[in-house]
Amino acid sequence: MTETRTIASPEPNPETQKFWDAAKEGELLIMKCKDTGNPYFYPRARSPFTGSDNVEWVEAAGTGEIYTFSVMKRAKIPYCIAYVRLDEGVTMMTNIVDTDLDKVAIGQKVKVVFKPTENGLPVPMFTPD
Repeated sequence: MTETRTIASPEPNPETQKFWDAAKEGELLIMKCKDTGNPYFYPRARSPFTGSDNVEWVEAAGTGEIYTFSVMKRAKIPYCIAYVRLDEGVTMMTNIVDTDLDKVAIGQKVKVVFKPTENGLPVPMFTPD
């Protein structure tokens, strides 16, 4: 049996609740500024581009590529953290899972998977596509 790493549970707030509700359904949401049309991540009620609250939630395809990463081999259970650039253009910090950590590479195509946390709330992570 392979030991799995425990992931701390996120603490949803009113700005991020819809993101976490979608994650429970296996959907990855990002936000879009309706004034500029630019997508963004991390979820927040005001556009980082204009400061306006004229924003909307949009479903991301859940695919992208590894922008950069670091493998933590000295941890009790080795793991990989990464920045993944989604096909929509936003970059999110995440974990790369379900793969040989020695084969993770910059530019590698990945897709979203949802992994449970301490309280069961799933968080988006990525695995090679």
